Amino acid sequence: MLYLILLFIIIALADTFIWWNFLKKKKSFLTVLFWLPLVIMVVSVILGLNGIYTYYTLRVFFVLMICFGFPSIVFAVISLVANLVGIFTKRTKLVRTSLIFGVVFVVIGCGIYGFTYGWKRFDVVEQVVKSPDIPPAFNNYRIVQLSDLHVGTFDHDPAVLDTLINIVNSLKADLIVFTGDLINVHHNEVDPYMEALSKMKATDGVISIMGNHDYAYYDKEADEDELNRRILALEQKERDMGWDLLLNENRVFERDGQYLAIVGVENDSKPPHPARGDLKAALVGIPEGAYVILLSHDPSHWRREVVPETNIPVTLSGHTHAMQFKIGNISPAQLIYDEWGGHFDEDEQMLYVNVGTGSNVPFRFGAWSEIGLITLVHED
Repeated sequence: MLYLILLFIIIALADTFIWWNFLKKKKSFLTVLFWLPLVIMVVSVILGLNGIYTYYTLRVFFVLMICFGFPSIVFAVISLVANLVGIFTKRTKLVRTSLIFGVVFVVIGCGIYGFTYGWKRFDVVEQVVKSPDIPPAFNNYRIVQLSDLHVGTFDHDPAVLDTLINIVNSLKADLIVFTGDLINVHHNEVDPYMEALSKMKATDGVISIMGNHDYAYYDKEADEDELNRRILALEQKERDMGWDLLLNENRVFERDGQYLAIVGVENDSKPPHPARGDLKAALVGIPEGAYVILLSHDPSHWRREVVPETNIPVTLSGHTHAMQFKIGNISPAQLIYDEWGGHFDEDEQMLYVNVGTGSNVPFRFGAWSEIGLITLVHED
């Protein structure tokens, strides 16, 4: 919450600078239009964090941040730099105008690319996990991780999902894991894609868990009984696709008397997202000496429970999407999540956060849709 307040303060300062230097003498209705996006962003976050139409309000916030919030910050920074440069060059207006128009064209270009092609781009991101604790029988075991498909978004271009599935199958994985958020709002979003998703193949199959969107709570018109019916319907559809859905349970694979355990918890988040995870129940029955990999949708679960209460060596998460925008190692997701994308270590425990294989808004720039390829390596 503190990060969001800081973000709004930065945007407000940027907007104030722009208004003071460029708009204060304009007609009042232009001033109202100028400040309206910031007001809507604040209201949408307040509503979303209080569980009021959370999916839609936070989606509005995201779009406005991309279209207005970040451009305002960039515009203000460039204007300040141009003013400083102009002091030394005595060409303040020319320098400022040139820099501003250059940046505006770059921002517009990035936005167009992100909405038209960026969300359709898939990156295979490889991660090697080396440990003497990995059973030799599972040396070079290949796991493909997908996360946050939000299949309803593929309605904009269904062929994109076919491209994804072809890439996944070409990797010839031993196991495919899906770390939650199959839908945006309603389980019926899956219906047109069930046949295609059932074509994903790996030697040991596909294992999935539930993410916050999968509990259908973004539809505030549905009562509790209807929400439970929708959750059960989605669970059944995952099973009908041949996926092995883990609801606070585990699956153990055996090779030559050695074990690999895949543990899956239901979504475990802080409010307003659901907290249904039961890690203790999910760990019951795992053979001694098994190498454990935990699937937990929300990466914040790792520091809240996994690190302080277990010795689970590997946790795979998603959820953050890196807010579908990243330049280098910088993403606005850093304002909300300590672990928002990539590899993190705490002593002998590791967390890997997939930045999402789909998009709940058809936009991505920098944080391209990710297909994770994790290879387990036994290292003496």
